[in-house]
Amino acid sequence: MKRETVSVTGMSCTGCERNVENALRTVDGVTRVNADHEGDTVEVVVEDDVADGDLHAAIERAGYDVAA
Repeated sequence: MKRETVSVTGMSCTGCERNVENALRTVDGVTRVNADHEGDTVEVVVEDDVADGDLHAAIERAGYDVAA
């Protein structure tokens, strides 16, 4: 397992947090997600073989941007 912190732009409320969390839960290997719109971050616990690109793609499909 590994813990990733992803910077996300565009979240402005708890509804946005839920949208991002639900999108990440669709990625195989994600075991825990916690989004924070005030800090513009999402903490994700994933299996070791989950690629960062898969996480970023799920966030972007939900309508949010991954900060560089």
